[in-house]
Amino acid sequence: MPNKMKTKDGTITITKDVIADIAGAATTECYGIVGMASQKIQDGLFQLIGSESMNKGIIVRTKNERITIDLYILVSYGTKISVVAQNIIENVRYKVETLTGVKIEKINVIVQGVRTID
Repeated sequence: MPNKMKTKDGTITITKDVIADIAGAATTECYGIVGMASQKIQDGLFQLIGSESMNKGIIVRTKNERITIDLYILVSYGTKISVVAQNIIENVRYKVETLTGVKIEKINVIVQGVRTID
């Protein structure tokens, strides 16, 4: 269900794909992120998603005009995962709420793997 805002001039509809794109861009801006990961992890293997389809590593759910976002990420080896995750949560919440005007209920950061940068 897309989010809709009514204005005096009409209705603005913000789809889940747009929210996922904003969240993906905000996530990859954060220090310690190697990239977005595939949501499906099979046999311990993960797939790094390219920037052209980074919203595939994101699930956006809406309920009662509130949003929950699941972010599947790969972190850089040697970074403190809790700090990286907190930075992601703060940045994604700020960017999505500022750009869309929609309130986020919860942001879940799922670390799919740790990778060294070559």
